[in-house]
Amino acid sequence: MKKLVFLMACAALLLVHVQCSMNAQSSAASGGEDSFTQYVDPFIGTGGHGHVFIGANVPFGFVQLGPSQQTQGWDWCSGYHYSDSVLVGFGHTHLSGTGVGDLGDITFLPVARADQRTDKFTHELETAEPGYYSVHTQEADVQVELTATARTGFHRYFYPDNEPQMLVINLKHGIGWDSMKECGLQQQGDRMVEGFRHSSGWAPDQKLFFVAEFNKPLTALEQEGDSISVLTFEAGSEPLMAKVGLSAVSVENARLNLQTENPGWDFDEVWMKANTQWNEQLGKIRADMDEEASVIFYTSLFHTMTAPSLFNDVNGDYRGADGRVYQKADFTNYTTFSLWDTYRAAHPLATLIHPDKQRDFAMTFLKICEQQGRLPVWHLVGNETDCMVGNPAIPVLADIVLKGFSVDGKAALEAMKQTAMVDGRSIGLLKKYGYIPWDKEPTNETVSKGLEYALADGALARVAKQLGDSVAYDYFYNRSLSYKKYFDPQTKFMRGLSSDGKFHEPFSPIEAIPGKQDYTEGNAWQYVWLVPHDVYGLIDLFGSEQAFAQKLDSLFTMDSYLGENAASDVTGLIGQYAHGNEPSHHTIYLYNYVGQPWKAAQRLREVMSTLYRVDPDGLCGNEDVGQMSAWYVLSALGLYQVEPAGGRYVFGSPIVNDADVRMGDKTLNIIAHNNSPENLYIQSVRWNGQPYSKSYIDFKDLQQGGTLEFEMGAYPSDTFGVNPDDRP
Repeated sequence: MKKLVFLMACAALLLVHVQCSMNAQSSAASGGEDSFTQYVDPFIGTGGHGHVFIGANVPFGFVQLGPSQQTQGWDWCSGYHYSDSVLVGFGHTHLSGTGVGDLGDITFLPVARADQRTDKFTHELETAEPGYYSVHTQEADVQVELTATARTGFHRYFYPDNEPQMLVINLKHGIGWDSMKECGLQQQGDRMVEGFRHSSGWAPDQKLFFVAEFNKPLTALEQEGDSISVLTFEAGSEPLMAKVGLSAVSVENARLNLQTENPGWDFDEVWMKANTQWNEQLGKIRADMDEEASVIFYTSLFHTMTAPSLFNDVNGDYRGADGRVYQKADFTNYTTFSLWDTYRAAHPLATLIHPDKQRDFAMTFLKICEQQGRLPVWHLVGNETDCMVGNPAIPVLADIVLKGFSVDGKAALEAMKQTAMVDGRSIGLLKKYGYIPWDKEPTNETVSKGLEYALADGALARVAKQLGDSVAYDYFYNRSLSYKKYFDPQTKFMRGLSSDGKFHEPFSPIEAIPGKQDYTEGNAWQYVWLVPHDVYGLIDLFGSEQAFAQKLDSLFTMDSYLGENAASDVTGLIGQYAHGNEPSHHTIYLYNYVGQPWKAAQRLREVMSTLYRVDPDGLCGNEDVGQMSAWYVLSALGLYQVEPAGGRYVFGSPIVNDADVRMGDKTLNIIAHNNSPENLYIQSVRWNGQPYSKSYIDFKDLQQGGTLEFEMGAYPSDTFGVNPDDRP
């Protein structure tokens, strides 16, 4: 009976907070604007293999304040998994959708006794929305509420009346690979503590400084070594509130961030501002679709804005890739660049709806290049992790240059050339042999490495051509064709090649064994298509369009077996097509290149309707820092950038009925007439009222704003996208 009363009381309290949430959303929607945050379900992707962060943050914020659990395996990379019910506390930094765990810094846990280090919770007493997270802990009986600004976290704890209010600050706990090397905390006055945490993990040298201010005085502070502190406050009915400023530079800057971004004590106001920021960013795309699709769409758009994350202080200071502090930068520095994933869709989407951020992304890349000697691969809190293969920053930077954003093109080209010629990461072998021999590369995966380098070289060559560097153009264009060396005309697959020019034996096109074959997180069926920079060159290798199309058809009808030791992140299978991992993401759109866009429409609708769901296990693979979701957003709009750089968006099968896409001061209106689950095929297109026969459109046209109209039908069109002149 006591348990029932307890649960009823908690539910009543939760209802109050949910009502506050609705009021905040209503406020955000005032002035005639829609409330886009109401369609976001932050729990999507927190189960299964989604690895999605849940908690409180603002768009692209440094602080990701949310629940942290004990790492119990791969699916706890974000620090939280929906299947778990035990909390270590609430950490201020998290990753979202990655395949490796890190961060989880500065963990707070309200407790009932000084030796308590974990607590339990139930999802029935847990809620989340953009900019806000709440849960009721069972043992301490505390209602926890969290919100955030870009560089600060804000906690509000409702303890039982007349019980001492105790809080544990844990500087030891980290997520996944993270291990604390050195830390410290000291009290400053009766309402503040400050300290630092130096850790090593996926990011090998992370430094973080913090200042925590409380709304009431401490009565005691007990410390267990350097990493655990137990803070006690007076009993009372008023909630305990804590504001925490973070900085990668210094305690002084953490204090400045706190004073600048969150000087007061109005939790609800900060929460409402966070909600408003999310509403404004989500409102960059106003999409009309059914309710379930709207939830998936706006949650996906929400996911794309968790990262990249701010990595400088309010005064412009930041810690560089060389570990040095740079002061008063004239650009906004960012981190959390999962580029092997995000060059494919997340960054092309950002060029449409976040044109204001492109210079900052480019400047971040150029400064990283100055500081570490090459462009980033997978950059995390100022550290190069060198995770994944290829030169994925090159297509992102090239795309920014080719689309005409405000960046020094010559400096960008030099950074790309420098990066593409560094001998490490197998490039020395590429320069020597013209490909990467599997018997000379200890870590193998040479086919994937070679194909990724080729597409990056293709993007680099386009920039060189645009800027008139004919020497660089010739060299890198020719190197971009190195993909042809891996193609086996007998099996029609890309295969590992030895230093004496022989294909790697034994060969299985379905085996997807991590780290022990020619492919990275995939197999030969998935990688034969990874030539997005030269699709027609790839088609020629097959001998005919018909042979290419037949092979592509077979991809989706093959058995989905990947061998006994398949990689855990090759998921979302339709035949051998693996939507749960990024190398497959452009593949469906290749049908447009052989004049069969109706086949793309069929498969796109299948993926959007079956592999994205409103459920904690609603993603078919890792979110991968926005890429999985960006694919959905673009595909729902009917657009996808297949080529890594340059801005040619291929048409697919829009599921929006109508959408307004704000691109800076211009608006793109997309209308899909007669759209329905049955009417999935594009019959014809109009651009600004005029017939438009092509099955793609260029960024330079979209950038001007206008109206793109699709006429949809239940049967494939005999003419749309069929003529060779109308193909991408």
